[in-house]
Amino acid sequence: MTKLSQPLVITLVIFACAVAQSRLPLTNKEVISLVQRLAQHPEKRDEIVEEIRLRGIAFPFSAEQRTLVSTRSNDDPVLRWALEEAERRRANPPGSSLSDAVALDKVLDRTRTATLSAAEAMPDFLVRQLIRRYKALGGTSGWETQDNLTIAVGYRALSGEQYRVVAVNGTPVKELPGASKDYSKDVAPGVSSSGVEYVSALSNVFKPESETTFKVYGTDTIQGRRTLVYEYEVKQPLSQLTLRTSATELANVGSRGRVWIDSEINRVLRFEQIATEIPADFPITGAIGVVDYGWITIGERKYLLPTHSELLLTRRLPDATIQSRNEIQFSGYRRFAAELKVIDEIDEKDFPVQKPSP
Repeated sequence: MTKLSQPLVITLVIFACAVAQSRLPLTNKEVISLVQRLAQHPEKRDEIVEEIRLRGIAFPFSAEQRTLVSTRSNDDPVLRWALEEAERRRANPPGSSLSDAVALDKVLDRTRTATLSAAEAMPDFLVRQLIRRYKALGGTSGWETQDNLTIAVGYRALSGEQYRVVAVNGTPVKELPGASKDYSKDVAPGVSSSGVEYVSALSNVFKPESETTFKVYGTDTIQGRRTLVYEYEVKQPLSQLTLRTSATELANVGSRGRVWIDSEINRVLRFEQIATEIPADFPITGAIGVVDYGWITIGERKYLLPTHSELLLTRRLPDATIQSRNEIQFSGYRRFAAELKVIDEIDEKDFPVQKPSP
């Protein structure tokens, strides 16, 4: 019996050492190897990103390394997000235990109450979106600039968000022959988004009727604030997320992702949403959105509103697959008073056109 047990003990020790080694933070050499694997096998992106998130990194992610990774990965934004998150965790390791399930549930409960209350108290407002749009063929992530849009957005509590194009590549829409101010029509062909950046999408995740499941993922530092990170999932039958390719071609889908919660104020500072359960025959085959929130003063009060977001979509065409990416900056928040204007009348006088940066 003793002779038989010795090899088993040795095998278990070797296995335990291998597991421990696999959980050590990634070295610079290992990260470069993962980046090269991604370039050769784009379909393995989720697997590679998950390994980075689980293990973290053991070295400072410098500007030079960011450039190297960007070049070798064709500037894959999801990989960039994962490495930036790993760098924040390396620089600010968790300072408290995540084992207190009761306390973690209370954070979620307080955040749900605060998020839904804030949505009900949101003022009517105007904001300018500066959108830089990119596109790429296939799964290459070989991004080429498509255009730069200036969008006026009006939010009203009773009617939600309304969008109006003000300028394309720095030229006011009224100076473009045949152009429309409609965000979804010919003046802005390509990917557009609505709802996810403001109130509705985040609120829907926390509404009881969505029956969202949450589990704690870890910690992170966002805007200098320590946050708890939770994974969530909403199944398609109860989800309010809609993918749309035209006025008539749309699909209701499920969603999953993560929320970064500042537990001192019980508010979400970052929101990630990934479309799931997409119908197999629908043209859009993948959609990911990430929104960062900051405190914005409107009137005499401060509200937590979007400051930056990115949207990635993959669309299947009859003869090709197209990737699209929007980088969105938000500025010029102000109250949308009834006596000001309706969104249809907004133009560059209300939001002066800014020439796109090089």
